Amino acid sequence: MDALKSATVKVSDASFEADVLKSTSPVVVDFWAEWCGPCKMIAPALEEIASELGDRCKVVKINIDENQMTPSKYGVRGIPTLMLFKDGQVASTQVGALPKGKILEWIQKSV
Repeated sequence: MDALKSATVKVSDASFEADVLKSTSPVVVDFWAEWCGPCKMIAPALEEIASELGDRCKVVKINIDENQMTPSKYGVRGIPTLMLFKDGQVASTQVGALPKGKILEWIQKSV
């Protein structure tokens, strides 16, 4: 994948532990699906945030239709759901579409 094109990283049930739980930096996980309008609305904001935060915090996306183990493990009921993981644990959760500024504020408050 071209790093310039996408700042967010796609993860799966299989890669979740390595990409998220064992990450040395905080990770924002976007639980989303193709059919979810609000998920598509926040996607560009998440791309920008991922670029702006760089190495300080990763932003990853997991498609809940293709990967059902991880969302059920973390009790995801509505999407979009954003979860911030630090040291392999959920530090904060945000459900629903928010404007970019609010998402950034939430991340900075939680990191």
